[in-house]
This record gives sequence, C-alpha cells and structure tokens, in this order.
Amino acid sequence: MKVVVVSGPTATGKTSLAVELAGKFSGEVVNFDSLLLYREINIGTAKPTLEERRSVPHHMIDVRSISEPMTAADYAREAFVVIERLLREKTPVFLVGGSGFYLQALLKGMYESRTTPADILKRSDDLFSSEGIAPFLEILRTSDPGSYRRYHENDHYRIRRAVEYFWCNGQPISLARGKKDALNEKLGAPTIHGWETLHLHLDLPRDEHLGIIRKRTRDMIDSGLEQEVQGLLSSGFTGTEKPLLSIGYKETIQYLQGGIRTPEEYEERIVISTRQLAKAQRTWFNRDPGKETYHPLRQRDEIHRRVESFLGPGRPA
Repeated sequence: MKVVVVSGPTATGKTSLAVELAGKFSGEVVNFDSLLLYREINIGTAKPTLEERRSVPHHMIDVRSISEPMTAADYAREAFVVIERLLREKTPVFLVGGSGFYLQALLKGMYESRTTPADILKRSDDLFSSEGIAPFLEILRTSDPGSYRRYHENDHYRIRRAVEYFWCNGQPISLARGKKDALNEKLGAPTIHGWETLHLHLDLPRDEHLGIIRKRTRDMIDSGLEQEVQGLLSSGFTGTEKPLLSIGYKETIQYLQGGIRTPEEYEERIVISTRQLAKAQRTWFNRDPGKETYHPLRQRDEIHRRVESFLGPGRPA
C-alpha cells in the first residue's frame, strides 16, 4: 500500500519526473492538480502531452467540464477509487501535482461540513449579484477573521464558501479547518486510508525558477493560448467559470477584452501571477515536515535511488 507523492510549485518539472519514474517502476500517474481535471483547458495548464500520457497511464485528467467545477471533496472521492484499484493490482502509484489542498483532502480527509442548503446558496447568489464581493469580505472580517486574512480578495469562490459555511453552521470555517489542520501536520503516513507515502517535493532557487517560468509563459503564448481562450469564449463560455479565472486564462481574457493593452504587459502579468502562485505553493507545502525536497534537475539520480529504496527495484531495462 505504498504511494509516491511528487509535489512542488508550478513549473518545477513534476510531470516529466513523474512520467520518468512511473515508466521505470511500472507505475501509473494520478493527478492532483486542480486545473488538469478539466477537458477544455490545455495550453495554459501545462497538461501532460499526448506522448507522455501514452507512455504511462494517467488518471484524474480531463474528468470534468469547466462548467462543472470539481471540489476537493469530489476529487478525493474519485481519486481514492482509482488509487485503491491500482494498489489492489500491485501497481505503483505516483500522485503528482501542485494543488496542496486537493492532496490533503485525499490523504487526510476533509473537515466535516453538511451540505449547504438551497436557501443559503440563494441568499449568497442574491447578495453577490446585487452587491459583489464587498459584503462577504465584511462578514468575514467581523465573524471569521481567520478566513478574512487567509483569502485574497479576488478569491470569490472561497470567500463566498466561507460565508455560506458560517451562515449554515453558526461558526467560522477557519475553526473547523484549524482542528483538521492539527491532524495534518504531515501529509505522509498515516493517511486515513492506511497508505504508506513517500513525499518528494521539487523546488529550485528563485532566480533559476524565474527563468523557467518566463520560458514556459512564452511557450504557452507561442503555442496558441490566446486562440484557445478565444475558442472557449466563442463556444459559449463566459470567462467567469472558476477554471477560467486561473493564471494564464484570466490574463488572456483581460488581454482579449482590452484590459491589458500590450503583448509585453500581457506576458509579464502572467509571469508575475505565476511567481505569486509558486510562492503560495511553497508556503503551503512547507507546512509538511515529512517531505523530502530535491532539485528537479541536479538531483535526478538521488530521486531515482530514493524511490527504488521505497518501492523496490524498477523493471529491467
């Protein structure tokens, strides 16, 4: 019941390493990046190539439409079924991604929360439609300071979810989260499923990482990110779908609509947002003292040896 986790900030080479390891150890990849779950978005998510997906089986990719957001709880339920099947078949599992909350939901479970009643959802929709996010922020400021400090003002989904939780349960969601987080100090064993995990965390110096981020941003734009987004908007998506508010897509929509005026500003805005995401991901994963951190380029051989010591020898060359 062994599972290898490959985590790290965006643009640290998680996919290529996972494909390499899964090929060597006859394993399969299970994604925990929240944006790779959606079929319609490809270029801006750095989704594994068709060649990579043919070389080793990948799971939890392209399982939803962007019109049907997948919550962390949804993800945990569906990914668990996949992983349990693979483990029964004695297939090594490589859990790969950068969405730490989805990984935590899978390995450690979610804090208890009853389904939000329809009247609460309507109350939230009506308030947001008439007054925007401002009243939700004020509610959190006075009733749930922990969540108020936690969420960026543009994270409308989580801000509204926190307020809905407060209306529904009469207590701050940060209180429930705090109790659960106390049990989540390490993402490794024991998991709620009894899996033994090896958590490989990829990272590299900030200046070196910036160069990789710049190159990947340029590659995405050159590969047709604008055309991908234009096609989505032309096919009926509004641009307000949660996945389209993510890095790369949000800036592209602003560029297409004139909010960003020059190609240079467009590219730089994506780079800045990506760096901010990487910083947040580092902060999140640094909470796990059980992770083992490696440079994705300079310590490749060490990573292979560590996985072999955990799983046993790979398949013959």
